[in-house]
Amino acid sequence: MSSLIVPSTAKSGLTVQVTPQSAGWEYVGFEVYKLSSTEQLSYETAHQEVAVVVVSGIVSFKTAQGKWENVGKRMSVFEQIPPYVLYVPPGDVIEVTANTDAELAFCKAPAKGELPARLITPDQIPTEVRGKGNAERYIHNLLPESEQAEALLVVEVFTPEGHWSSYPPHRHDELDLPNQSLLEETYYHKVEPEHGFVVQHVYTDDRSLDELMAVKNDQVVLVPKGYHPVSAPPGYRSYYLNVMAGPVRTWKFYNDKDHEWIFNTWNSDVVKEEK
Repeated sequence: MSSLIVPSTAKSGLTVQVTPQSAGWEYVGFEVYKLSSTEQLSYETAHQEVAVVVVSGIVSFKTAQGKWENVGKRMSVFEQIPPYVLYVPPGDVIEVTANTDAELAFCKAPAKGELPARLITPDQIPTEVRGKGNAERYIHNLLPESEQAEALLVVEVFTPEGHWSSYPPHRHDELDLPNQSLLEETYYHKVEPEHGFVVQHVYTDDRSLDELMAVKNDQVVLVPKGYHPVSAPPGYRSYYLNVMAGPVRTWKFYNDKDHEWIFNTWNSDVVKEEK
């Protein structure tokens, strides 16, 4: 197995964990908890801001700054409706009670504690379609630049069977603003049906990093640098939750020049359709 793949190690409780220490980087932390109905969890934010994505199920939250009851709507990510997201600053404790079986993703990055806790509801989450043809995919911008956070950027992506996403390939591994930002990134993958896989390629221009991976349901892929496209094989739908963070909270990327020409074919198609 590639060293970039972090497997799910349990079916319940803490199922997957990424820390800056385990990943060998500075900013992004990521954990997934699967809770049974009525199960409780106490989670310390410590020195990090945390965005808790209710991946599936219904839960209740309590922090030092408030209570939020019966949070959640979708029972599966493949319902393809936006989730609820609870943002909590450093120095707090998140108390969770699962009202149904639930899956929660804890997206983390170092922060100073400049923002209050708040609940982001599905109607506040912008959605969009990216790409064209067999690179078309569907986006939920959970914590984009337009939404307040100190370091975190969080998005989820739905890729139909036979389609590509994070494509044409791009990277964001150099601090060269306004052209490119430096952002570490994790991909938390889900596949429908669950026994399937997706393909992810993480590579640099000089191929000092060149990993082509078959990624299974509930696995995380680390993207410390380089390009990182994803492909969903025919017969399998892909979902992934992206967490990004770096020294500057902005998403500026550089396209792989070998494949950038594909954007021009999409633009040509738009012109033809308008005519």
